[in-house]
Formats: sequence, structure tokens, C-alpha cells
Amino acid sequence: MRLRSLLYGLWYYGVTVVLAIAYIPLLALPRAAMRRGIRIWARVLIWGLRVIGGVKLEVRGLDRIPPGACLIAAKHQSMFDVIPAFAYMPDALFVMKKELSRIPVFGWLNRKHRTIVVDRQGEANAMRKLIADARDRFKEPRQLLIFPEGTRRAPGAEPAYKPGVAGIYRDLQTPCVPVATNTGLHINTAGVATSPGTVIYEILEPIPAGLKRADFMRLLQERIETASNALL
Repeated sequence: MRLRSLLYGLWYYGVTVVLAIAYIPLLALPRAAMRRGIRIWARVLIWGLRVIGGVKLEVRGLDRIPPGACLIAAKHQSMFDVIPAFAYMPDALFVMKKELSRIPVFGWLNRKHRTIVVDRQGEANAMRKLIADARDRFKEPRQLLIFPEGTRRAPGAEPAYKPGVAGIYRDLQTPCVPVATNTGLHINTAGVATSPGTVIYEILEPIPAGLKRADFMRLLQERIETASNALL
């Protein structure tokens, strides 16, 4: 498994670098071309995960994604957790810290994809910008992926949900779709396979817009944690 893990790590980062360079011409095309390119990238990584790393991906509940724009709040155990969203959701985007947007090619491609860039040092200003950018992106039927705990946590670890997700949910006035996963059982935090098996990405019943902050936070954590623990 050490060999498979090493080979998949090379595949994961090698494919990402090669396709990033190959996608530079897409900067001159409509964003739809970039969206298709990112979907191909994600599915190539998933293929490599199964064939090289020995880890299969099972995606459940795609029919639960509501039509139109929505917020996706997912359990976060590995860097791999963004991949299923790009591979299977209609038009996902996520929030990226400002420092990453400055990386040549990587930053250019993400700006073309209209990834939301935030300055984490900005605190209140950063949140206002995030909301404004999300409203702008929601003019198209896009799915904004966020991780309500803010960082990767080991499977079974005590949950640590941050209140920022409730503010985003309130201000965007949109449904929120919880996502449970067990990726950390077979994939490390860097996104590399560590043991063979099946990881599950489970899209749960949407939470309708308009709930009070406390009710929303309680329901979101209850649904994600209950489903994620069941996957363990």
C-alpha cells in the first residue's frame, strides 16, 4: 500500500500540474469550457484513486441537489473532499484564500472559473466580500461548497462547527445541502490514498432557507454528524 500511495500521490499532483498547464488556452474561451475542463480533471483523479490507490468512490443522493443556486455544507476530512463536487455537481465553486490566487496558472484558472477569493485577515470585510461575491455567482445556478468546520478533521473527531456558515446561509437566503463523508478512513488530509476500500460522499436532505440561526446550526450539525458517523 505504501507503493500505491506514493504512485497515487504522484498521479494526483502530476495530473493537476499537467492539466493546469494544458488548460491555459481555456482562459480565452467562455467559462463553460473551464467548467468542463475541471470536471475532466476531477474524474481523472477519481479514476486514478480507484485504479492506482485501490479506493473506490461512491456518491449518493445527487437527486437531492435542488434546482438553482444553493449552499453546500460538507464534512471535511481530506483535501480530496472538493473533488466529488467538481466531478458530479452541476456547477460547483468554492472559496479560496487570497494567497492561493496569486499562484501563476492555478490562480488564473480559478479566477476564470469565478472561484470566490477571500482575505482571511479581513474578518468582517472578508465575510461581506464573500457574501457579495456569492450573490454575484448565484446569478447563475451554481453550488457554493463550504466546510462549516473551517478545516479538516479526523474521522470521529469531536465536531467544531463555526458560526460563519449560519451568516452565509442567512444572508444568501438559499437552501443549504449538507454532505456527509468518510473520506478520512482511506485518504489522508493531503488527498492521497492510504488504505484500500470505499469512500462515500453522501448528499443529504436540503435544509430550506429561512430558519433561525440556532435552529439552522443545530439541524446542520445533527444531519452531517449523524450521517458521517454512520459511514464510519
